[in-house]
Amino acid sequence: MEKLLHYVWRHKMWRQSDIKTSDGLDVEVIDVGLQNHNSGPDFFNAKIRIGGVLWVGNIEIHDRSSDWYHHSHDTDDHYNNVILHVVGLVDKEVRTKDGRLLPQLQLSVPQEVKDNYQNLLSVDRYPPCYKIIPELSPLTVHSWMSALQTERLEQKTIAVRQRVDECDGSWEAAYFVTLARNYGFGINGDAFEAWAKSIPLHNVDHHRDDLFQIEALFMGQAGFFSGRESRVESREDEYYLRLREEYRYLSHKFQMTPIDVNLWRFLRLRPQNFPYIRLSQLAVLYYNRHASLSAVLECETVKQVEEIMTTHVSPYWETHYSFGSVSDTKEKNLSKASIRLLIINTVVPVLFAYGRYVGNEKLCDRAFDFLEELQAEDNHITRMWQECGMPIRTAGDSQALIQLKKEYCDRKDCLRCRIGWEYLKPHP
Repeated sequence: MEKLLHYVWRHKMWRQSDIKTSDGLDVEVIDVGLQNHNSGPDFFNAKIRIGGVLWVGNIEIHDRSSDWYHHSHDTDDHYNNVILHVVGLVDKEVRTKDGRLLPQLQLSVPQEVKDNYQNLLSVDRYPPCYKIIPELSPLTVHSWMSALQTERLEQKTIAVRQRVDECDGSWEAAYFVTLARNYGFGINGDAFEAWAKSIPLHNVDHHRDDLFQIEALFMGQAGFFSGRESRVESREDEYYLRLREEYRYLSHKFQMTPIDVNLWRFLRLRPQNFPYIRLSQLAVLYYNRHASLSAVLECETVKQVEEIMTTHVSPYWETHYSFGSVSDTKEKNLSKASIRLLIINTVVPVLFAYGRYVGNEKLCDRAFDFLEELQAEDNHITRMWQECGMPIRTAGDSQALIQLKKEYCDRKDCLRCRIGWEYLKPHP
């Protein structure tokens, strides 16, 4: 109930003639204030005229007046600047810590808003607001999608900055870790991130001109020369044995320890998505000096990024999906769809985060431009929204709708959603 009171207050869902203090004084709300999502009063810097007297201060909202005491606001200095106590039921007088008697407004939630909110919480079909989506104005959809797109990039910026901190301030290393994580394409994301963090790039750079040595380091750090892979020796796979021997030398040289091989997932993966294939593609990308932030920063168009992200496997993996098991010859290039996902989930957020870090708005704008140029993602989330009538054209649209589902729909946070607002508000 208290959430709905917050909602009704924030959106002024009342008739002016209905709002009076508990002692009969007229209340005119000039400004509801700025909603506070942290500790302290619920709304800051509101402007209210009570009985003809203008007040500027904070607003506190509760289901009942007595909640003021249950929450110990009467002993908290932070609530001395409250000018109005908004409640669903006035059941007690309340005073601030400094002894001031607070005016109280008993506010009712319109029945239609209650009913609409209950529908959102109880409807089985997903998303519960599906009925009104086709009726939304293009302006409402566009403004909300733009806000969600920015919100998602801001969220990803936090993750990127955390990786920068974990990489001792190196943006290049953080970019490589982000790229590697997304090479896991979901199921192996955690394993790829742990793998990338275990690789000392400043040492590996000394062997960047030798693809064989890079692949030896990459495969070895993945744990593929120990544990369950030891059985490969009996197959007398020459390439495997050479890689293993090279890794033993390099890992001793750089004092490297591989990650736990059991982190990798193979179940229900298509062979072309096996970690061996992805690691070989990454090794070729690294060998060609295209797996770096500096390479991305030089790109001004999506086409240029697509060109540097294009990669393939080393010759051995053209005839193998795993060590010691020969298959038909196939180039195993990274698909266009996979490259598009890597740009959306790696290049765009890192560009945006780095642009914010160095104060370069052009890089931030470029990140948004890339999202608008790229085709929308095709997954169960975007297909769900399309079935509801939501237009999805670009990667910016799909990223916005992924944000909407994960951060609002999944959390039943309809009161913060603009589509929820359209659904909840009383209709004439």
